[in-house]
Order: sequence, then C-alpha cells, then structure tokens
Amino acid sequence: MSAALRAQQRALQRAICERNAPAAPLLGQDAPMGLAVYQQAYPARLLAALRDNFTVLQRALGDEDFDALGLAYIQACPSSQPSIRWFGDGLADFMAGPYATALNHPCLIDFARMDWALRASFDSADAPALRFEQLAAVAAADWPKLVFKLHPSVHILALGWAIAPAWTALRGYAPDAGDPAPTLNEPVALAHHLLVWREGLDTGWRSLEPLEAQLLQAVAEASNFEAICQLAAQSTGADQAAGAVVQALQGWLASGLLSELHQSRAS
Repeated sequence: MSAALRAQQRALQRAICERNAPAAPLLGQDAPMGLAVYQQAYPARLLAALRDNFTVLQRALGDEDFDALGLAYIQACPSSQPSIRWFGDGLADFMAGPYATALNHPCLIDFARMDWALRASFDSADAPALRFEQLAAVAAADWPKLVFKLHPSVHILALGWAIAPAWTALRGYAPDAGDPAPTLNEPVALAHHLLVWREGLDTGWRSLEPLEAQLLQAVAEASNFEAICQLAAQSTGADQAAGAVVQALQGWLASGLLSELHQSRAS
C-alpha cells in the first residue's frame, strides 16, 4: 500500500469518526456526497452497540434518556477498540464522572457495571475449571503456599445499591412482545459485592457475603492459602478460619470459579 493511499484512508477515517476533521485536502475539494451518510451512520452503529451491551440499563433509562447518554459518551470517549463488541467498557465510569448530574438516580451506574460484567463474562476466554481431584492430590505440606487463579470469566463488582430485584425484573421484561413495563421499587443504598461468572454457555451472578468477597479478592490478588486463612481469621477467629476457607473453596470449585493452582515463591 502506497503512503499516499494510506494517508487518504486515514483522512477518510478521521472525517467519519471525527465529525469536524477536515476531509478536503485528501478527499478533494468537494468531499463525496456519501461522506455525510457515513458520518451519520458511524455514531448510530456505536449507539446500537451500546444498546446491545447494556440491555437492562437501556430499559431502566428508557429510549430517550439512554440515547442521550450514549451520544454523550460517544462524543466524550471515541471508540479505540478494533472490535465494536468492546465499545462501552468505560460507560459506567463516564456515568460516575462527567455525566453523573444528568442521571435520574445514582443506582443506574450499578446497572451499567452489572450489564457490562455479564457481557464480558460471557465473552471471556475459555479455561479448564480446577477439579476437586487436583486439590486432593496436593500434599498437606504444600497447602500454605498454594495459590489459586480465578477463571477468566469471574468478575467481582463493588456496588453501592441493591439493584438485583430491579435488574431481574427488567431483564425478564420483553417490550417487543407487548409485555407491560414492570413496577419497580426504588433500589436502596447497599454497599456490597456481586460475583459474576460463566458456567459453560450460561452466565451467573450472586451477591457475596462480606467474608467471601474478601477471600475472593485475595485470590484475585494471588494471595496464597496461608494468607487467605489469616484474612479469614480476622473475621471468624483462628479456630474457624481454615474451615471457612475450605467451605468457600468447595463452593468455588463446584461453580467452576477457579482454573489453576501453583506454589507461591518462598518469602
């Protein structure tokens, strides 16, 4: 490809993606009539991607308010991803920052976080789930330095509102089928953590008790089994810590939340 052609292609891309970018120098003094069509179609396609990635948020906001949010986000945070699938990764942060005063309720930010985590979990990389037999084969002396790795589909969300009932109602709502809009109670403030993961082709989610959230976060930070037990002891007491961690491990293994294990380096 010649340098001139490459430069012309980049100029065309800028003219489409950046509405105020000059097109005349490389596209001719009379820019093609069809350029305006592409300039209008590009944000429309990005907006459609946001609607697909944030289905429940869109239903919570309504068409008009969601489109206003989406267009503001497109203007402030142009797409930098090769695939349109990943456009919207910063929407929740945008809502929590510059756009916060335009929201009807701050819980909508948590709707965005939950929508994105579930979609990202579904599209996450495949990895074999850790099996009970693999743990059973670990020698007792090796357990203190044992490090677990979370499955790529696992996400731990810090939320500030109890959105689960409203999210569930909106997710099951089928407006295209003529379903009446669900009656929703206003979410109450509740600082908690939400676990999102994938089993096979199905995504799941559940709220975490504070101790389990701490333990899973420690796993995510590559803490070893000994450090995780010490963390549990701060909440349960030393006598119950190991049992609490083992019980948590059993649940994580059953749900396929772990994918690998190895020994941490000696300190």
